[in-house]
Amino acid sequence: MGRNAGHERVSDAMTRRLPAYYRHLCLLEKAGVAYISSRSLGEEMSLTDSQIRQDLSSFGGFGRQGRGYEVRALRESIGAILGLNRGHRMIIVGAGRLGSAIASFSGFPSVGFSIMALFDADERLVGTEFSGVPVLPASQLTTFLNENAVQIAVIAVPAKVAQQAVDLVCAGGVRGILNFAETDLRVPEGVLLQNVHLSDSLMALSFRMHELEILRGEKSDWT
Repeated sequence: MGRNAGHERVSDAMTRRLPAYYRHLCLLEKAGVAYISSRSLGEEMSLTDSQIRQDLSSFGGFGRQGRGYEVRALRESIGAILGLNRGHRMIIVGAGRLGSAIASFSGFPSVGFSIMALFDADERLVGTEFSGVPVLPASQLTTFLNENAVQIAVIAVPAKVAQQAVDLVCAGGVRGILNFAETDLRVPEGVLLQNVHLSDSLMALSFRMHELEILRGEKSDWT
């Protein structure tokens, strides 16, 4: 890989495409596809072949003249670019319906994410497990982080206590936050925050549906 890390920041748009590349390449590899052209990969992902080549050239040369990209090698390279080969330890703050559902997702280990524990203040949940992941008392969060190297924290608590949870995990050395709480959070410099606001996604979908009705002439204006 020929990219000079630290000199050019990868765009947010490309950052969103990289996991999609990895996912599609995993499917192609499972299907027994050995090589794929930029055009065929673009058709798989609804992207142009020039966009594929531009994205991948940002990290070095991967393709072979006349053969395209070797699926397995490209999947491994993109996995390394995404940091999946290093592995990431995670915790989930909040063991309610959302937190327990995230803990039960079976796809995390295969891409290098290991959930170590959930934390909750509800005594009825403490001591239970979700897919083998224990629920520990929220009061033990700071101690746990002091004793274990955790890179990522998933915030799945009510909005009113989300900032308090984020402050605790940041103080404990966590450097990546995946936030499901319906509120905007503050993190210190050096900590990365990724928001997953389900209602925002639904409202954006609603807007696009409304926009499409206008473009098709089914509605004359935005009201």
